[in-house]
Amino acid sequence: MGKEKTNAMRVLDQKMIPYHVIAYDSEDGKIDGISVAQKIGKDPQLVYKTLVTQGTSGNIYVFVIPVESVLDLKKAAKITGEKNVALVPMKDIQKLTGYIRGGCSPIGMIKHYPTFIDASASQIEHIIVSGGQIGVLIELRVKDLQSVTEATFHELVK
Repeated sequence: MGKEKTNAMRVLDQKMIPYHVIAYDSEDGKIDGISVAQKIGKDPQLVYKTLVTQGTSGNIYVFVIPVESVLDLKKAAKITGEKNVALVPMKDIQKLTGYIRGGCSPIGMIKHYPTFIDASASQIEHIIVSGGQIGVLIELRVKDLQSVTEATFHELVK
């Protein structure tokens, strides 16, 4: 990782929210959440992935769930008031968020989207999410993530 700050880090710095950067080697191409949790030696229940979805209305929603879990799209639709929600195609992630797949942080997207964090995060003090680029994670307090993303907690996984 270079010394360059990501947009997520700039947002946290601007809001004076403390965080810890965790870098990992992505040369092997294993950038899925479970592999990343193993690489950094952290419990996968502390590492969360960011999923970007689109509702039937066309509205975009962000879900932050444990890396070992699968988003329950029915629950997601109910929470958002949509008939259906679906994951945004990978090719559209960057234009919607400013981030690429594998480096999509819930913090500092190019536009603010309604954000929902799995209720399991309310049981832990610190959470690890993408830092805004492949090979970079950010660890911060759950309450700080909730605050900076204006997120709400919900049961989101199958």
